[in-house]
Amino acid sequence: MSLDLDRLRAETPACKTMIHFNNAGSALQPRPVTEAIMAHLAREQEIGGYEAEAEAADALASFYTGFAGLLGADPSEIAYVENATRAWDMAFYGLPLVDGDRILTHGSEYASNYLALLQQAGRRGLHVDLVPSDGSGQIDVEALKKMIMPRTRLIALTHVPTQGGLVNPAEAVGRVAQTHGLLYMLDACQSVGQMPVNVEAIGCHILSGTGRKFLRGPRGTGFLYVANSILNTIEPPFIDLHAATWTGADSYELAEGAKRFENFESYVAGRVGLAKAVEYASDIGLKAIEERVTALADDLRTRLADTPGVSVHDQGERRCGIVTFRVTDEPPSDTAARLAAAGINVSVSVRRYAQLDLGARGLDAVTRASVHYYNTEDEVSRFVEVVAGG
Repeated sequence: MSLDLDRLRAETPACKTMIHFNNAGSALQPRPVTEAIMAHLAREQEIGGYEAEAEAADALASFYTGFAGLLGADPSEIAYVENATRAWDMAFYGLPLVDGDRILTHGSEYASNYLALLQQAGRRGLHVDLVPSDGSGQIDVEALKKMIMPRTRLIALTHVPTQGGLVNPAEAVGRVAQTHGLLYMLDACQSVGQMPVNVEAIGCHILSGTGRKFLRGPRGTGFLYVANSILNTIEPPFIDLHAATWTGADSYELAEGAKRFENFESYVAGRVGLAKAVEYASDIGLKAIEERVTALADDLRTRLADTPGVSVHDQGERRCGIVTFRVTDEPPSDTAARLAAAGINVSVSVRRYAQLDLGARGLDAVTRASVHYYNTEDEVSRFVEVVAGG
């Protein structure tokens, strides 16, 4: 399936003023998403917040059906949460883990997730076991199998790490989890929206993500998938009058399905916008998006690797749209500033957010440039030209 690039760029106004490489955190919103958000905000101004929310009932319901279709889940297994980290936290902090239980993870785990693992290890007497990387830099699945102990309860993995272009073998890890009866949490913050992600095929019980990255939705929006098969084993770390019903002076009942992980008060316009973003991506087709993003990223890596004085630092057998590199004798922050002066958007990944990944590779920081399907081959060429000093 080919993309209508002219239409997609026309619906991305900022493409006319700068070369916007998604930088793994701020993909440009397409016009239909922005219009959906602004229309809802206008209605809030005109008739009030509660009234506008009631009026948007169909659009809000499409959030659950849209994500269910996108992920291969049931709508009852989907929750709206304010961001990816809080979505991950809402599931993790409610897991029935006790003193002596063990968690398997990998050095590419997202910083906020790893901090939560460390906190709960100290608070609840858990053990965090770090699975080594294989020769490509991704999680070593064979080593994972050998590290499973009688008290191992959970595998926590980031699908696409924020600090590099590798795609961890999520499905292979899922097969290990299923074989050994382990819970499996997948942080899909960087993968949902740039490639097909199917929870049944992966075999994960919990999946979290954001709206603002490759899905091109609004900031301050996120989502959580929790399989119905384990739903009742997780106690939400906190609840409110939306997540539960107060049934008596000393009793309550949790909401049905994954909505027990939601809050009453939320960014309604953002929910409307995120539902539109899911619709937008689904209409294009995730396979077509992945093919376009992967081709552009491969082209960028090849061109950067062929540029004197530039080193590319992406790992993994399978790589995605995130491209990381360094210019010899130039701090990545200076590279990013030089690119910004030329109207090119990138960002920098630093060691303090990736201690076990960049630190193990002896890198203090890397420049990060994430392509998206609205980028062009000419923009890739211009990017490399500026990196090289042109």
